[in-house]
Amino acid sequence: MAKTIVVRQIASPIRRPAKQRQTLIGLGLNKMNRTRELEDTPSVRGMINAIPHLVEIVEERG
Repeated sequence: MAKTIVVRQIASPIRRPAKQRQTLIGLGLNKMNRTRELEDTPSVRGMINAIPHLVEIVEERG
């Protein structure tokens, strides 16, 4: 089974650059306190590292 991580959006994309908003949408997030379970890949980690002020890693599974 592949490793997964649970990510929660902790801040609003309002008044943020469009690229940060698109990164949130790419992760499947767009509203406050939403969580998503995503596969733990370098590309997903890179997206999370690009917007650490908007998301938090809740849990790492696997």
